[in-house]
Amino acid sequence: MFYENELIYIEKENSQIPWIKIFTQQPYKELSDCPSFLQEELFKKILACEKAMIEFYKPDKINIASFANYVPRVHFHIMARFKEDAFFPECMWGKQQREEKKLNLANFDDFVKLLIKFFD
Repeated sequence: MFYENELIYIEKENSQIPWIKIFTQQPYKELSDCPSFLQEELFKKILACEKAMIEFYKPDKINIASFANYVPRVHFHIMARFKEDAFFPECMWGKQQREEKKLNLANFDDFVKLLIKFFD
């Protein structure tokens, strides 16, 4: 976990691509179960994460997903996608399209510093 407040927390997913997950602090099962102030907080943070990833990584596309079948609680995945990543254009849970190669990406800790500025 690299960020939290009283409503949400954010952690990094270990992956070839920049990928973070935003969870609600309380274990709501569905987004519609969340009070409106929490829904607003989630969307503000999702949009800030998207904008920070675009600015920092300059990806070909941002993917945002919320399936929550394996982890049945409200959370969102935000991923910076690149044409060279092993799964593109498939989703990261789809069929791998090519052999994985190391992408030349900037340091994640530097991304976090920028991201926190987007939260202010």
